[in-house]
This record gives sequence, C-alpha cells and structure tokens, in this order.
Amino acid sequence: MLEWVNAYLLGTAVPVMLIAVGIYFGFALKWFHILHPIRTASVALGGGGRSAFKALCLALAGTLGVGNIVGVAAALTMGGSGAVFWMWVSAFFAMILKYAETVLTIRHRRIGKGGEPEGAAMYYIEDCFERRRKKGKLLAVGFAFLLVLNALTMGSVIQIGAVADAMLSAFSVPKLLCSSIIAAVTLILMCRGRESVMGATEKIVPLMTLGYFIISVWALILRAERIPSAFADIFEGAFSGRAVAGGAVGFLANKALRFGAMRGLISNEAGCGTSPMAHSEADCDGAVQGVFGIFEVFVDTIILCTVTALVILVSNVSLDGEFMAITIGAYSDILGSGAGLFLAIGVLFFGFATVLCWSQYGIRGGEYLLGKSGKRLFVFLYTAAMAVSGYFCGDTVWQIADLSIGGMTVINICVLILMSKEIKEESKKLL
Repeated sequence: MLEWVNAYLLGTAVPVMLIAVGIYFGFALKWFHILHPIRTASVALGGGGRSAFKALCLALAGTLGVGNIVGVAAALTMGGSGAVFWMWVSAFFAMILKYAETVLTIRHRRIGKGGEPEGAAMYYIEDCFERRRKKGKLLAVGFAFLLVLNALTMGSVIQIGAVADAMLSAFSVPKLLCSSIIAAVTLILMCRGRESVMGATEKIVPLMTLGYFIISVWALILRAERIPSAFADIFEGAFSGRAVAGGAVGFLANKALRFGAMRGLISNEAGCGTSPMAHSEADCDGAVQGVFGIFEVFVDTIILCTVTALVILVSNVSLDGEFMAITIGAYSDILGSGAGLFLAIGVLFFGFATVLCWSQYGIRGGEYLLGKSGKRLFVFLYTAAMAVSGYFCGDTVWQIADLSIGGMTVINICVLILMSKEIKEESKKLL
C-alpha cells in the first residue's frame, strides 16, 4: 500500500507541484537571483553575519547527506549522462522555493523561553489559516507528525545505516558498534543544546564540503582530456525521455539514496519546509537569509552533484551495479584504491552531520506536538533508532520516509501559494 501511494500518487503529484510552483515564484519574484546576482549577494553579505553562516551550515548539514556521494550514480544509471542537465534544471527551480519558505519561516518565527528565535513551517501554516484556526492547527499538527516520522527514518535510520555499511566495508567495523558510537555522540550533543549542534556542524560542514570538492577536482584534473566529451554527452542526451526521467529521479534521489518513484523526490529539501528551520536561527531578516537558502541549493546540487557526475563520466567504471559501488569505483579508477577509504570517511562525516541537523528538526516537531515531554520522547526514540539502524534499514523504512517527506511537501507547497503575497512583500529590497 505504501509503495503504491509513493509511486503512483505522491510520485506524480509532488514533482509536478515543485516545478509548477517554482515557475510561479520565479516570475512573481522576477528571477532576482538569476538576473541580479551581484546585488542579491551584496544584500545578503551586508545583512548577514556569523549567525547567518552558522544557520547556513546547519541547513547544509541536513541537505548534504550521503546521497551526494552516491545519488548521482542513480541518476546516471537510470537516465544516462543527459540526466545531469535535468538535475541542473531542477536545482534552478528549487532555489526559488527554498528562498520562499525561508522567508516565511523567519517572518513567522516565535521567540522561545530562552529568548532564542524558533522558526518552523508549523508556525506559518497556523498563521496562514488565522481565520480558521482549527483547520490551520490540524494541518500544522499533521506536518509536525510527518516531520518527526521523517526524522526517525530518513534523518536517522537511513543515514546511519549507510554509514554503518561503509564503515564495515572499508574498515571492518561492526555495524552495531558503529551505530552505537554515533548514537552516543549525537545524544551528548543533543543534551548540550542547540548551540552545541550548530557549533559542530559549523566545523564539520565546511571541512567535509571542501575536502570532497578538492578530491573531485583532483580526479577531474587527472582526466581533463575527457571533460569536454562528458559535457557533450550531457547536453546531447538531455532531451531524450530516458534522460528527463532519470534526471528528475536523480535530482530527487541525491538527498538520501532513494530508489523508485518517491525515493528521492526532493533534493535539497526544497519545498518540504524543513531546512528553513535551520535558517531561522539567524538574527537577520527573511529576505537576507532566504538568499543563503539559494546558496544552499547551489552548493548541494550545482557544485557537489555536478563534480560527482563528471568524475563518474570521465572514469572507466560501468554504470551497472549498486550505486555506492559505482561511485567508489569511479574515484578508485582515477585516484587509486585509497579513494575508497576516503569516500567511506566522507560518508561518515556527511551522515553524522545530517543526523545532527535532523535531530534539531525532530526536536522542534516533538515540542510542537507534546511540549517538553514530546522533546524527551523524540530524543529517546531518535537515539534508539540510530543505535539499531545498522540492522533495520530496509524497504519499509524507505517507504515511510518517502511518504512522510511527500506529505510534508504537499502541505507546504499549498501554503506557500496561499502566502505568496507576504513573500513578495518581504522581497522588495531584492526586486
């Protein structure tokens, strides 16, 4: 039943909604991030600051999951080299959606008991239906429940399951030992509070992103003579039916190794209303932080996914087999067997950062549903899920994750449309 809903209902509705609403907001906001990039960047840099950067790092920790390393292999396997072009197209529309939901999250955020800003899609969903409070509250509760469910599956079990597999393969570390250690470290950071989590991601994210980018560029330099033909293959194959389908699935799949119609519908979490919770931690206005949301999508897809795709295309690896093996094989073919060990370490850091970020998203959802007791319950469930994730990351977990993120996206996209006037008002300085 879950598989049918994901593949035939959400698997059709969600991508259509994302593209259509992305086009709508693009015209409504006059494509400011494309037509006026220098002015947009200057506004963000002038109005941001360290808090904006820390919030960006936390948001990137949630989007830069293990899927960035192997998800592109899924796109190329399913859609050929032309799929990369459609990943770029998808990212183009995702940027404006990420901006729109970040603007709303900051505009409607609350101030917590400790004086910290707290933003989440649940709050602007409530405010959207101010005249029909019961309807707004019901939708917000539904969103929060799906958020917690997705944190326990995609944000925890799936990420740590991939890390445990990589550590077992590369270093023969038992899965239970690996998942238990990560669970313990994450629990310590969660108990120490939001600042500790943000401090950890602020250190991990730039380092792991730069490291992965450098090794990818190094591989491309060694095969520089093949890069022109790789780009030629991308554009030549971009308009075949297979490339369009594969590109859509690949873009959507890069977030968390999704397989099938719903396994990977939303790269960069654009449109599902989650990462703006991280951006809401910044002490700047919505339009400024929304630009950092655009940058988040740019780093996730345009930079990291593109270099991964090019490395695979210029290597001698066959696009036939398990996606992780394809990616590791491509880097090992160019850089030697040591590249496999590096990628295993990369999976560890990418996965750990994602788990840290999603712990904060889930806590926010738990608190919204049940207050302090909801937070405590979520922390317990999240830690337990991590500890056993090495053994329980099966198809059912994937299906639950797909259903929850698809449901959040449907709710969030509808609310973005209803509140588009507010988004345009907040964006006047950029238009």
